[in-house]
This record gives sequence, structure tokens and C-alpha cells, in this order.
Amino acid sequence: MEIACLDLEGVLVPEIWIGFAEKTGIAELKATTRDIPDYNVLMRQRLSILEEHNLGLPDIQAVISTMAPMEGALEFIDWLRERFQVVILSDTFYEFSHPLMRQLGFPTLFCHRLIADEQGKIVDYKLRQVDPKRQSVEAFHGLNYRVIAAGDSYNDTTMLSEADAGILFKAPENVIAEFPQFPAVHSYSDLMREFANASERDL
Repeated sequence: MEIACLDLEGVLVPEIWIGFAEKTGIAELKATTRDIPDYNVLMRQRLSILEEHNLGLPDIQAVISTMAPMEGALEFIDWLRERFQVVILSDTFYEFSHPLMRQLGFPTLFCHRLIADEQGKIVDYKLRQVDPKRQSVEAFHGLNYRVIAAGDSYNDTTMLSEADAGILFKAPENVIAEFPQFPAVHSYSDLMREFANASERDL
């Protein structure tokens, strides 16, 4: 019994904050967990920038509504679904994810919540738990599932380490260099091959 666990942004869909940064012209919002490993530091930086520019949740949602999954992502998800249970483990927020998850056919998503006031200003965020991706994989192990995981950033590496097999997908060179124990691939066809190789079943 095997579960495929995937990061969302950078693996199946573009980075939401980078898309928003490009739309608004605010370069500082391009920072992701590829650049700042501490997620709380990154989020506090983002909220400060949003407040400085008087931007809120509706502004971000408007940009997300124009975004689409990466080319080949839906076909890859469909391929996985035929062979594994699939769970998306992401540090995004439910308030962001809906339009993109609809385009992916609503696979199961574990992520976080944003807290916004009546005017749509994002005042805080609520993490589901500390190190949620690793803890999710640990919980699946407790249910006697074998886990194969794929991600692209620093915040995915504890998930990859906890999994029975971890794969870096479209990761930047700094992450690949720091975590050479994980195979690194850059196309969905190669990612399918890595999942097939890591599976204990004949796919």
C-alpha cells in the first residue's frame, strides 16, 4: 500500500507569490522557501510587504484566478492516481488554492489557513502544525502506508527524508547541491520514472 505525496507550488502549479510579485511589480514578494528556509520568517516578511503596499487577500485571489497548472501537471496527476493514493502536502493556504485545485481535479490537499479582516487585509496565518509535511508522512507510516514523496524546496526536504523514497523535482541548484541523497529530475516523464522505480509494485 503506497501513497504519493507531492508539494503543490513549483511541482504542479507555478509559485503563487512569484506570480503575484510579477503582477504587482514588488520584487521582494518573489522570495519563496527556495530562498528563505524558515517559513515563519518568510511569511512575516510577506505580510509586512502586503501591509506596506495596502494589498490584501482579494488582490492575491484575483491573480490566482488567472493562473493555471504547469504544462503536463494534470496528465502527471492522472498517471499517479491510477497507481497510488495521492495527497498534496503544501505550505500554501486554502484561501489561495481553490481555483488551481479545481483545474487539477481536486486531489486531497493538506495545507494552512489565512486570517483576514472584513476588508480583506491578511492579519495573520494559522499553520496546521509544525513541520506538517514530515508529520503527515510520519502519520501515513503509522497507518502502514509506504510513502513516495516529491518536492522542490527547502521546506520539502524533511518530508522527503521521512518518506520511504524522496525525489526532488525542478529544484534549484542550491537545494540539489545540499541534498544529494535525493534523485533530482526536471520533467514529468522523468518524475514518473522515479515513482515507478521507487515503488515496490510492478507499475
